[in-house]
Amino acid sequence: MFYVPAIHPRHAAPAFRNLDRSLERFVNDALLSGSGRNLEVQQDEKAWTVTLDLPGVGRDQLDIQVEGTAVRIKTKAEAKRQFKAAYELPQEIDVEATRASLESGVLTLVLGKKAPVSQARQIEVK
Repeated sequence: MFYVPAIHPRHAAPAFRNLDRSLERFVNDALLSGSGRNLEVQQDEKAWTVTLDLPGVGRDQLDIQVEGTAVRIKTKAEAKRQFKAAYELPQEIDVEATRASLESGVLTLVLGKKAPVSQARQIEVK
């Protein structure tokens, strides 16, 4: 009998598996929360684009916060329609490259991806 060990993709690239799971959790949490809102997530090399239906909510009634890998969206207390959601993305969000717009009850968030910074340092061998 000849035995050849198999290399499974899940063992070969755990970082990609974590990235996929985080994005899947982000989308599933938004879609399965039971409030009936429509969410669409697209991504490219530079940013995630999230569109979310929020009919009846004005620009001045929204509070959007970004911290690290988390984005929090909620309406202010005086808003007629209450909404609250928090999502965690697989990579840190660049606040400077992030923008939001609300047109006809559709919130569009463009969340910039922060470029990873290498912490590697050269060590001199003596």
